[in-house]
Amino acid sequence: MSNPQLTVYMAAPRGFCAGVDRAIQIVEMALEKWGKPVYVRHEIVHNKYVVDELKSKGAIFIKEVNEAPVDRPIIFSAHGVPKSVPLEAQRREMIYVDATCPLVSKVHIEADRHFENGLQIVMIGHAGHPETIGTMGQLPDGGVLLVENTEDVKNLTVRDPSKLAYVTQTTLSIDDTAEVVEALKGRFPSIVGPHKEDICYATSNRQAAVKEIAPDVDALLVIGAPNSSNSQRLVEVAKKAGCKNSQLVQRATEINWDKLVDIKSIGITAGASAPEILINEVIEALKERFEVKTNFVETATENVNFKVPRILRETL
Repeated sequence: MSNPQLTVYMAAPRGFCAGVDRAIQIVEMALEKWGKPVYVRHEIVHNKYVVDELKSKGAIFIKEVNEAPVDRPIIFSAHGVPKSVPLEAQRREMIYVDATCPLVSKVHIEADRHFENGLQIVMIGHAGHPETIGTMGQLPDGGVLLVENTEDVKNLTVRDPSKLAYVTQTTLSIDDTAEVVEALKGRFPSIVGPHKEDICYATSNRQAAVKEIAPDVDALLVIGAPNSSNSQRLVEVAKKAGCKNSQLVQRATEINWDKLVDIKSIGITAGASAPEILINEVIEALKERFEVKTNFVETATENVNFKVPRILRETL
């Protein structure tokens, strides 16, 4: 008996963004420059496959700076770190490389500048996410207030309603964030926003591609990690855009096939920290069960490239 027909709509852009690419490259170049092991504080990017690959090459992942020996290099993850972290590495006289995505660093600089100008910062973000912790940790306690939704905006207590600015986590849902910004402006009309929105180009592009595909497919798979904010948002965006049957999978082995029984079409995308090899693995798994016809849906082209830090470009 032949397999049922399935049309696969591949979202583009999908998968790795420039910040993730750069962070992985930083770890690989550090291993090349200083030999192994190099230490990495937290997951360099939120993807188990990527982390395991780097472990196999000689990277050791730790929670805090003091778990690394002082005579080995340490790398900080792409999500950004509180100011206290590089200070601790300096205090221990360690070589450190900061792999914070330049678009996250831009938010840090913004928050700093507003604070210098006497403004209290409201951050739109997810509590406990490393990027939120890193951004809030740029300023003294109380310098940044966190809101996750419009309800939080209603209950917000600020020092001076006329001296406020807001920043956002770079990996949020564009539509949800717009609602929260609207609520902030409604309650604090003089609040200052970023020159150019903080949600990064890669997050925006991946969400736009999903919105394009979601209304026309019976199911949608997002390849990404459960702790990856931008991947989680892609599932939410797909559901809101009309594809209720959307699931997040780390790789092919996690696909819930029961939900794909009578489908004729499926959309596929991947979060910004998911490598192409995992996307291909999912396609192969579909081909084992269906006669696959592939369509590519490209809503933007990306040619962003970020330089690695100078310390890695200099030879030993």
